[in-house]
Amino acid sequence: MGVAGATADRSTILLTGLAGLLAGACSMALGEWVSVTSARELAQREVGIERSEVEQNPTEEREELQLIYEAKGLTANEADRLSRAVMKDERTALDTLSREELGIDPDQLGGSAWTAAITSFLLFAAGAIVPVVPFFFGTGTRAAVASLAAAGVALFVIGAAISLFTRRGVVWSGTRQLLLGLAAAAATYAIGHAVGVAIGG
Repeated sequence: MGVAGATADRSTILLTGLAGLLAGACSMALGEWVSVTSARELAQREVGIERSEVEQNPTEEREELQLIYEAKGLTANEADRLSRAVMKDERTALDTLSREELGIDPDQLGGSAWTAAITSFLLFAAGAIVPVVPFFFGTGTRAAVASLAAAGVALFVIGAAISLFTRRGVVWSGTRQLLLGLAAAAATYAIGHAVGVAIGG
């Protein structure tokens, strides 16, 4: 929208639109990869610390586990017996303490960074291509209006889909997403137009 506001040249709009799509998708993918990788590294560090504590201070770890079980509603005797049974096997003890004390699944550690990155790339690209498509088939105001309409439909659908998770009204969620997106597009178009006039002038 910003470039469309600055110039009506179709090739320029397509070039910058696709460049923005790739740049944004790569940025999102990289950010997601770093985020998940950092979370995994932190989880691995915490599990490593827990492993050391299990090896060096098994009695203290058993007492911690007993307290956790008591907090869950077991009697002191039941918690004592269960914690002792768990601590008999070091691997079971580490797995249990990681889950109960740290809230970490040692087998997952936050999921795959590559899966998160690829998914983020594809989702961003899928959304970013919507307003670009009309410029493949048209130019000028007609293409800009079609681009805005396509983006508007996509924004409403995304907002409506979000309502499945938030349990808010479909129309309310869709309309909110639409209005926010249109406001951003209008601001971007206006800025682009002002820059285009300034440069052209």
